[in-house]
Amino acid sequence: MHVIVLGAGLLGVTSAYYLRQLGHDVTVIDRQATPAAETSFANGGQISVSHAEPWANPSAPLKVLQWLGKEDAPLLFRLRADMRQWRWGLSFLRECTPARTRRNIEQIVRLGTYSRALLQELRSDKRIQYDQRMQGILHFYTTQKEFDAALAPAEQMRALGCERRVISADEAVQIEPALAHIRPQLAGATYTAADESGDANRFVRELEALARADGVKFLMSHTVTALREAGGAIDHVEATDSEGRFQRVRGDAVVLAMGSLSPLYAEPLGIRLPIYPAKGYSVTLPVKDSAKAYQVSLTDDEYKLVFSRYTSPSGDRMRIAGTAELNGYDRDLNRVRCEAIVRRVEALFPGAGDTTQAQFWTGLRPATPSNVPLIGRTRLSNLFLNTGHGTLGWTHACGSGKSIARIVSGLKPEVDFAFAGA
Repeated sequence: MHVIVLGAGLLGVTSAYYLRQLGHDVTVIDRQATPAAETSFANGGQISVSHAEPWANPSAPLKVLQWLGKEDAPLLFRLRADMRQWRWGLSFLRECTPARTRRNIEQIVRLGTYSRALLQELRSDKRIQYDQRMQGILHFYTTQKEFDAALAPAEQMRALGCERRVISADEAVQIEPALAHIRPQLAGATYTAADESGDANRFVRELEALARADGVKFLMSHTVTALREAGGAIDHVEATDSEGRFQRVRGDAVVLAMGSLSPLYAEPLGIRLPIYPAKGYSVTLPVKDSAKAYQVSLTDDEYKLVFSRYTSPSGDRMRIAGTAELNGYDRDLNRVRCEAIVRRVEALFPGAGDTTQAQFWTGLRPATPSNVPLIGRTRLSNLFLNTGHGTLGWTHACGSGKSIARIVSGLKPEVDFAFAGA
């Protein structure tokens, strides 16, 4: 078959790669000139099966109310006259029950474990380099309340095969000596040795080169304008190139992997996707003092931040990313939120990074209310979804890409997951 993949980020490129591995002719369409130029450009860098507790959990409603109106809040609902936002928010509240939280954790862990194994297999087979580190991920807590709240989800994750081990503050400092500065503040930690980190943008560019060499066609700088339906299927995709020239692209199947833009293209087809853009931020700092900088990838659950470190010939960098702002499709860089991240980094690791050379970035993450992505079929016979991954696009990319490739091919996916349309 000829399969059209819409989107050249993490999910689009992994979908294209695995579709080609199954023998399909594949065309990828993206509005940017290079792959991974939007949400996948400067994300937090974690392949984090242990980051499976969704935003929607029993403690979330009270926290969201407390954070309303605070510019530096970890999760900020910027209320708008936007029906999509209100529908999403109501669905988010429905997902905050203990039973739904447990179910969502189960789905997220299963897909994450499968995806991490595929990434490791791909790295071994193809020798892809992306500033990867295989030193695990350490979640640390600076309040007893947050630490206590992490114990039950960690136990459930262990039961599902994700070895998220509960450790003491002293053990956390042994694993990551850079935390010694805040040892008096540490209430405890969890550690998942099998988790990893790496530069997602570099990974996508490496995989795109492999896919292109294997025959995948990339139409970059092409803006998709519409998906046209006929007879219960997608007849063609309409797009314009960088010079405004109109094109119709036809294929036997279409995979929608356009992140937060996905619902805008699905809605005219009568398909309502429960996805809303959650604007995230990242700060990238050159390492100023290696002895003070962390080596292990970290998660600061209280502030909803993740920390990764990239060491390559181009330099030694710290990447700190996180927070979420629900404010429609606004892409403006909010300096208050960026500077709040820098303040937290300096409080935890003073002098580790060169804050005078901080690079700020923001991107729209496609969030579902449950944090469980949409992968699978739609009511149109040849339209498939691989979208809605929120903060876990990097963690779930390979597993999602291979799964949708198998579904398009009429094969059963290899992982027990609640696939759309199944």
